[in-house]
Amino acid sequence: MIRADIHLHTSFSSDCDEEMENVIQAGIDRGLDIMCFTEHMDKDYPIEGQFILDCEAYRSRYLELCDKYREKITLLWGVELGLLPWLADWYGSYVNQYPFDFIIGSVHNPKNVDPYYPEYFEGRSEEEAYREYFTESLACLKAFSDFDAIGHMDYVVRYGPNKNKEYSYKKYSDYIDPILKIIVEKGIALEVNSKGYQANLGEPNPCRDIVKRYKELGGEIVTIGSDAHTAEHVAYNFDRVEALLLECGFKYHAVFTGRVPKYYPLG
Repeated sequence: MIRADIHLHTSFSSDCDEEMENVIQAGIDRGLDIMCFTEHMDKDYPIEGQFILDCEAYRSRYLELCDKYREKITLLWGVELGLLPWLADWYGSYVNQYPFDFIIGSVHNPKNVDPYYPEYFEGRSEEEAYREYFTESLACLKAFSDFDAIGHMDYVVRYGPNKNKEYSYKKYSDYIDPILKIIVEKGIALEVNSKGYQANLGEPNPCRDIVKRYKELGGEIVTIGSDAHTAEHVAYNFDRVEALLLECGFKYHAVFTGRVPKYYPLG
């Protein structure tokens, strides 16, 4: 059983109302040993004031609950950065201001529009929108790579008009492989994000064939997160994630503390 969920959100993220203590209690109830909070920090998000993280308040509450639950569970402190190419210098400074255990780099709003909103797909084909997303992801990686794991690499598919009905690694491999090669080269982990199951994709983000291709290219570092925004979704479908990783040839998953990975066995 996977006993660490290292992609979690609480009311410190703009898109979440769940109190941090409720998330911790859910993790304990599900038998977790480790949880890492990764609140959103999306500087220059297209909706003004959204996803700007109050790091001081976040850290204060985290430390308070670390002390309260220290006998029951290990809590870690992280952040999920919303990547944009022009923010490389700003994020480069930001990540050194705070003692994060784990930093996820995610592309949430390519061309300054979030695929969460239907207008991202308006006026063009789904295929064009997906290709743009992967193109922008590569540009973000080339501009900034001081993070530990790439988050939900095919995030765009969650919100496409047909989701993954007409989507596959093979169809977009010429856009996906360059991303995978960079993260392998730089030692960046591939996150396997179980929210894809919650979004009725039948697979995590990224899909199984991307996970398999990462392994084929020499990738060895995978992290596992539910991307939970409610307590009920903590460790969501982790049994399916574990089975998929084992099928793809992985024997371990990573948990970062002080931005250094420690490996835990699968199976």
